[in-house]
Amino acid sequence: MPKNKHTKPIELHFWPTPNGQKIAIALEELDLPYVIHPVNITRGHQFKPEYLAISPNNKMPAIVDPDGPGGEPVSIFESGAILQYLARRTGKLRGKGKRDRLVVEQWLFWQVAGFGPMAGQAHHFRHYAPEKIQYGIDRYTKELTRLYGVLDKQLVGRDFIADKYSIADIASYPWALNWEKQGQDISAFPNVKAWLARIGARPAVIRGMAAGKDLAPQQVDLSKDNEAQKVLFGNRSKS
Repeated sequence: MPKNKHTKPIELHFWPTPNGQKIAIALEELDLPYVIHPVNITRGHQFKPEYLAISPNNKMPAIVDPDGPGGEPVSIFESGAILQYLARRTGKLRGKGKRDRLVVEQWLFWQVAGFGPMAGQAHHFRHYAPEKIQYGIDRYTKELTRLYGVLDKQLVGRDFIADKYSIADIASYPWALNWEKQGQDISAFPNVKAWLARIGARPAVIRGMAAGKDLAPQQVDLSKDNEAQKVLFGNRSKS
């Protein structure tokens, strides 16, 4: 975990999912100190009133920065918004100049609005849905294949999504790691495959992906845990 004597630790409300891992990687890359507050989403901790106070959409992750704007604490939910905040806070991983930042922001929004949600739906219908609905499996798997193709094309001649390493890469990496469970053939996307290896070799990424490793005993097999399925996939809207 990074150490910076001049900054109070950021509180990362976290569970080891792709969206949580994004933020851990960013904090490591930006050398910002942080402490993890586990939010066991398989047991409904995201619905606790104290968590809803900082993440009203009852989703994970969220952060609390004790040194927010004006030196006052600030809480932020939604992984894309958190990544933008951290990049602005440090002036890093957001692109150099207005044009570069536009590219980074476009690909960040591409991930949070398309790549991540479609990957999640493909994973759900392929592995967790109580009934095997072939239409759902085909719909989301094929759309995700299209998005992998978009990413592969963007990476032609580039080491990173937006030329320089940025929060756009950090946002997409943890989701793309799960290509096999999403029904994808990574050999069909050679540029994505090389990019995954490139990003995965970064020391800060390795540390970020290992964040919260002590939570492993609390993780469950969602395909077999009925309680976790009810919490995550049921029609629970209480706030």
